[in-house]
Amino acid sequence: MKVLYLYMFPLWGNGSGAWLRRLIYHLQENYPSGFEGYIVAPERRKLKFVKIRALRPPAMGVFVGNPELPGVKKYSRMKTQDLIKIFNYYLTESAKIVEKFKPDVIHAFHTAFLPPVARSLANFYKIPFIVTTHGSDLYYFEEDTRWKSLMGDASNKATFITANSNFTRNWYLKMFGKHLSKKIKTIPSGISNKIDFNRNVSWIDKKYKFKYDKMVLFTGRLTEHKGVEYLIKAARKIKAEIVILGDGPERKYLEKLVTKFKLDNIHMLGYFSQRLGKINDFYLRADIYVGPSVWKEPLGLVILEAMVHKTPVIVSRKGGVTTIVKDGFNGFLVRAKSANLIAQKVNLLLNNNKLRKKMGENAYKTVLKRFNWEKIATKFYNLYKRTIKK
Repeated sequence: MKVLYLYMFPLWGNGSGAWLRRLIYHLQENYPSGFEGYIVAPERRKLKFVKIRALRPPAMGVFVGNPELPGVKKYSRMKTQDLIKIFNYYLTESAKIVEKFKPDVIHAFHTAFLPPVARSLANFYKIPFIVTTHGSDLYYFEEDTRWKSLMGDASNKATFITANSNFTRNWYLKMFGKHLSKKIKTIPSGISNKIDFNRNVSWIDKKYKFKYDKMVLFTGRLTEHKGVEYLIKAARKIKAEIVILGDGPERKYLEKLVTKFKLDNIHMLGYFSQRLGKINDFYLRADIYVGPSVWKEPLGLVILEAMVHKTPVIVSRKGGVTTIVKDGFNGFLVRAKSANLIAQKVNLLLNNNKLRKKMGENAYKTVLKRFNWEKIATKFYNLYKRTIKK
């Protein structure tokens, strides 16, 4: 079985890219003689287990932001002519790979213009295609409707559509029609559970000169939607080291807040690529993970990353994360935009080692049970088989 993946961002710097890499890796591992993947994406780095056609689109864009694409314009702010050029480029370059690779299935691993590209290729080459929506792409359609009618057509023609959570699935149906309900499946991202819990991560304390023995962590893009300002405001009432890993358009504003409040327990360390491996050390070192989003997170891959490292999470009660985090069991759900509630829950866990450890264990068990890569890779493999047979 040959699957061609269409992707519109670098494969590092965002959750969907990490998901795509890991999905293909586990498909290759589980079905070494029954699966072959090929990625078409603006990514020049190599992967040992899959071929990549490194694209150089006429212009790069983002939905919200990407630490690997600093200063890049949002797709919603691009001129229509620029979007058409990008679409034509993807269509032409993807067609070259279709003729060379001869895939059995095309998988558009995001919405916006990729499903219309896949729909055109399917029409020309008589190859079935499926679409995966990650949720952040649906926010894009609320800002920019220019691709919406073409997306609707592609959705109708796609054999299947997958969503990363039931929240995203319901949102997609609301946006493009409930008649799609039979073909849209909820398949979340998987998380690797190969964690070395005995790994020595004391280098973090030494390098950043920690004064407190406890650490609170945030990882992600520094955009307005992520609500990091509320964690910074909460820091005034928290006696722990607070590490913020990420970059984005809000960074300067957040740094000004740190200066304004004269906070010496906050460490804004910038973007750490998963490729370097060091980011996992921070998940291991953290006592608590805080995800203070002010928007409805479709799934929250970084939250799952924290949980699989036995770290209890405190997240906003919005979107798909409410299907992952059970309040008081593996973390806490708090009202968005409330620095006081964040501080209260953080301090509750910091001051109760037994509760914090129990929640961390429950978080780990949640991920093992619901986000197992073998199960998720198998679901996609079976979906590809069904797509070919239709």
